[in-house]
Amino acid sequence: MRSSQFNRPALVRQLAGWLPVSAEATAPRQDIAERLGEWLNVADAIALKAVHQALPAVGRAPRRADALPEARQAELEAELQRVRDTLSRSITTPPVPAVQAEDTLFTPYHKRCQDQQRRMEMSIDALRGHLRQTLSAASPRLAQLATLDATLDQMLGGREQRLLAGLPALLKQRFQQQRQAHPETWPALFEHDFQQALLAELEHRLQPVLGMIEALAEASRTEPN
Repeated sequence: MRSSQFNRPALVRQLAGWLPVSAEATAPRQDIAERLGEWLNVADAIALKAVHQALPAVGRAPRRADALPEARQAELEAELQRVRDTLSRSITTPPVPAVQAEDTLFTPYHKRCQDQQRRMEMSIDALRGHLRQTLSAASPRLAQLATLDATLDQMLGGREQRLLAGLPALLKQRFQQQRQAHPETWPALFEHDFQQALLAELEHRLQPVLGMIEALAEASRTEPN
């Protein structure tokens, strides 16, 4: 494995592993700033600058002075784990009846993939919104983080969803590859690929939530009660 692989999100590594070596080798390399710049138009950049300039005022706004109790933080971490476990179980539950080697239609997988993506979007969006509210009430610095997260979500969320909506098409290609390469055993092999791709998407979607929970934990250690 090349060292550049370690800097890639799990979902990208998963999908890149299905590409021919030549296709992966010729893919353009960009740093994160360049890729983000392609997603932000002029209006987005102006709005992001305005939010950045307003962050000090957000931090000075009156709010409750009580620090986030450790018990409350533990509840949030438990809620994250509950959401992750519930979605993971849903993703890794194989279809009934089981797919047979004679089956040739990708349609059931396509529907199943879209259903799982909708479940992830609804559950994680709700958790992310709840965390923003918690950060906004916890401390001035965390309120700034919540404001920035909401702004970035508004700017980039739609484009991210459109990119993730392309996953079924990539899975269909993998479906065809596995059927051709392993005509007798492809159902189990493809089921593994299907689940791993969606589990990687789950972890990708959870990254903003993990970041906010880590910020809460850091604040509880460093900010005075």
